[in-house]
Amino acid sequence: MKLKFILSIGLLAWGPMFLSAQNDTGNWLMYFGTNKISEKFSIHSEAQYRNHTISPTNIEQLLLRTGLNYHFKPNTSATFGYAHIGNYIYESDQKSPEVEEHRVWQQFLTTNTIGRVKFEHRYRVEERFIEDDFKMRFRYRLMVFVPLNKQKIETGAIYLGIYDELFINDKRNFFDRNRLYGGFGYQYASNIHFQVGLLRQEVQTTAKTFLQFGLIYNTDLRTSKD
Repeated sequence: MKLKFILSIGLLAWGPMFLSAQNDTGNWLMYFGTNKISEKFSIHSEAQYRNHTISPTNIEQLLLRTGLNYHFKPNTSATFGYAHIGNYIYESDQKSPEVEEHRVWQQFLTTNTIGRVKFEHRYRVEERFIEDDFKMRFRYRLMVFVPLNKQKIETGAIYLGIYDELFINDKRNFFDRNRLYGGFGYQYASNIHFQVGLLRQEVQTTAKTFLQFGLIYNTDLRTSKD
């Protein structure tokens, strides 16, 4: 019932916006997972199915990302990983991606809490191998989580999530893009979250809105718990 409540809020708040401009609005279906393998290490797993339009039948990108996390503290971690991104041209008849990217990435993540509000700082560096080209990119994301029906984000909590992320290139065209996101989340269980929201992405002189649906599912792969 609470998940239906979140979806209803999202549709009421954002429905008129994307229904009036469906061709200008994309759709991202996302999965994220942190899979614990020891007290200090875990495996990052991620898949994003991104579409040119709201309909999930006109693929723009298929992003698959993984990495090894090292947890310094419960609220601080570093990651080294790899990602493969297949890019598809709008309304293309080709079944395979027109452009493929192989990406190596490093990340530092830390969180802190002030009152009921949780702040997440994410710093990421990417080495991007796109066909015969090499690019390097730096990213910083500040995300804020505000629980709405509980004092903190825990099982049964509905929360508001807002972030802004800046992308910077290492050479020409210093500014790469900016992403501004707002949405609602629901923690269904201690290791399962559902999220729905809108992201506004600005790239150089163009901008586009994306409707997002996300699943966060964390697992513990240790045969015996430490």
